Amino acid sequence: MNDPIGDMLTRIRNAQMRGKSTVTTPASKMRARVLDVLADEGYIRGYEASSDRQGHPTIEISLKYYEGVPVIREVKRVSKPGRRVYLGVKDVPSVRQGLGVSIVSTSRGVMSDANARAANVGGEVLCTVF
Repeated sequence: MNDPIGDMLTRIRNAQMRGKSTVTTPASKMRARVLDVLADEGYIRGYEASSDRQGHPTIEISLKYYEGVPVIREVKRVSKPGRRVYLGVKDVPSVRQGLGVSIVSTSRGVMSDANARAANVGGEVLCTVF
Protein backbone atom coordinates (compact mmCIF):
# COMPACT_ATOMS: atom_id res chain seq x y z
CA MET A 1 0.00 0.00 0.00
CA ASN A 2 1.47 3.33 -1.06
CA ASP A 3 -0.90 5.75 0.67
CA PRO A 4 -1.89 4.69 4.21
CA ILE A 5 -3.78 7.91 5.02
CA GLY A 6 -5.71 7.72 1.74
CA ASP A 7 -6.53 4.08 2.48
CA MET A 8 -7.89 4.97 5.94
CA LEU A 9 -10.00 7.83 4.58
CA THR A 10 -11.41 5.55 1.87
CA ARG A 11 -12.28 2.91 4.48
CA ILE A 12 -14.12 5.55 6.52
CA ARG A 13 -15.95 6.84 3.42
CA ASN A 14 -16.98 3.33 2.35
CA ALA A 15 -18.13 2.31 5.84
CA GLN A 16 -20.29 5.42 6.13
CA MET A 17 -21.89 4.78 2.74
CA ARG A 18 -22.86 1.32 4.02
CA GLY A 19 -24.09 2.68 7.39
CA LYS A 20 -21.53 0.80 9.48
CA SER A 21 -20.94 1.86 13.08
CA THR A 22 -17.27 0.88 13.16
CA VAL A 23 -14.45 0.34 10.68
CA THR A 24 -11.04 -1.30 11.14
CA THR A 25 -7.78 -0.09 9.63
CA PRO A 26 -4.13 -1.11 10.12
CA ALA A 27 -2.45 0.86 12.90
CA SER A 28 0.23 3.51 12.54
CA LYS A 29 1.23 6.61 14.47
CA MET A 30 0.28 8.95 11.62
CA ARG A 31 -3.19 7.41 11.27
CA ALA A 32 -3.70 7.74 15.03
CA ARG A 33 -2.74 11.45 14.94
CA VAL A 34 -5.17 12.11 12.07
CA LEU A 35 -7.88 10.29 14.02
CA ASP A 36 -7.06 12.40 17.08
CA VAL A 37 -7.82 15.54 15.07
CA LEU A 38 -11.04 14.03 13.68
CA ALA A 39 -12.15 13.08 17.19
CA ASP A 40 -11.26 16.52 18.63
CA GLU A 41 -13.25 18.22 15.86
CA GLY A 42 -16.25 15.92 16.45
CA TYR A 43 -16.25 14.01 13.16
CA ILE A 44 -15.85 10.56 14.75
CA ARG A 45 -16.84 9.17 18.15
CA GLY A 46 -13.35 7.87 18.82
CA TYR A 47 -11.01 5.00 18.14
CA GLU A 48 -9.16 2.30 20.02
CA ALA A 49 -6.14 0.18 19.30
CA SER A 50 -6.59 -3.57 18.96
CA SER A 51 -5.12 -6.45 17.00
CA ASP A 52 -6.46 -8.79 14.34
CA ARG A 53 -6.43 -12.60 14.31
CA GLN A 54 -2.81 -12.77 13.12
CA GLY A 55 -1.68 -10.38 15.85
CA HIS A 56 -1.15 -7.33 13.61
CA PRO A 57 -1.97 -4.02 15.30
CA THR A 58 -5.18 -2.38 14.07
CA ILE A 59 -7.31 0.62 14.92
CA GLU A 60 -11.08 0.32 15.31
CA ILE A 61 -12.79 3.62 14.45
CA SER A 62 -16.25 4.41 15.84
CA LEU A 63 -18.11 6.45 13.24
CA LYS A 64 -20.53 9.22 14.14
CA TYR A 65 -24.02 9.76 12.73
CA TYR A 66 -26.60 12.50 13.34
CA GLU A 67 -30.22 11.46 12.75
CA GLY A 68 -29.03 8.58 10.57
CA VAL A 69 -26.83 10.79 8.35
CA PRO A 70 -23.02 10.53 8.55
CA VAL A 71 -21.36 13.52 10.22
CA ILE A 72 -18.54 13.40 7.64
CA ARG A 73 -20.15 14.53 4.40
CA GLU A 74 -16.98 14.80 2.34
CA VAL A 75 -13.40 13.76 2.96
CA LYS A 76 -10.74 14.55 0.40
CA ARG A 77 -7.04 13.70 0.28
CA VAL A 78 -5.00 16.81 -0.64
CA SER A 79 -1.34 15.83 -0.37
CA LYS A 80 -0.71 12.52 -2.12
CA PRO A 81 2.45 10.44 -2.46
CA GLY A 82 2.83 11.56 -6.08
CA ARG A 83 2.23 15.23 -5.33
CA ARG A 84 2.96 16.60 -1.88
CA VAL A 85 1.29 19.89 -0.97
CA TYR A 86 3.14 22.12 1.51
CA LEU A 87 1.70 25.48 2.52
CA GLY A 88 2.82 28.29 4.78
CA VAL A 89 0.71 29.48 7.68
CA LYS A 90 -0.81 32.28 5.60
CA ASP A 91 -1.82 29.89 2.81
CA VAL A 92 -3.45 27.09 4.86
CA PRO A 93 -6.99 26.87 3.43
CA SER A 94 -10.19 27.11 5.44
CA VAL A 95 -12.75 24.55 4.32
CA ARG A 96 -16.27 25.78 3.52
CA GLN A 97 -15.69 29.14 5.24
CA GLY A 98 -14.69 27.44 8.49
CA LEU A 99 -17.43 24.77 8.59
CA GLY A 100 -14.93 22.06 7.63
CA VAL A 101 -11.39 21.36 8.72
CA SER A 102 -8.05 20.85 6.99
CA ILE A 103 -5.67 18.43 8.69
CA VAL A 104 -2.08 19.68 8.54
CA SER A 105 1.12 17.83 9.41
CA THR A 106 3.43 20.45 10.93
CA SER A 107 6.75 20.48 12.71
CA ARG A 108 4.73 20.58 15.95
CA GLY A 109 2.61 17.55 15.07
CA VAL A 110 -0.59 16.84 13.20
CA MET A 111 -3.25 19.47 13.85
CA SER A 112 -6.29 21.19 12.40
CA ASP A 113 -6.01 24.29 10.23
CA ALA A 114 -7.26 26.55 13.04
CA ASN A 115 -4.68 25.18 15.48
CA ALA A 116 -1.93 25.55 12.86
CA ARG A 117 -2.85 29.21 12.37
CA ALA A 118 -2.93 29.75 16.14
CA ALA A 119 0.50 28.10 16.50
CA ASN A 120 1.75 30.12 13.49
CA VAL A 121 3.08 27.06 11.63
CA GLY A 122 2.51 25.70 8.15
CA GLY A 123 3.16 22.25 6.78
CA GLU A 124 1.81 19.46 4.61
CA VAL A 125 -1.96 19.59 4.10
CA LEU A 126 -2.96 15.93 4.46
CA CYS A 127 -6.72 16.13 3.85
CA THR A 128 -9.87 18.21 4.16
CA VAL A 129 -13.03 17.10 5.95
CA PHE A 130 -16.50 18.58 5.77
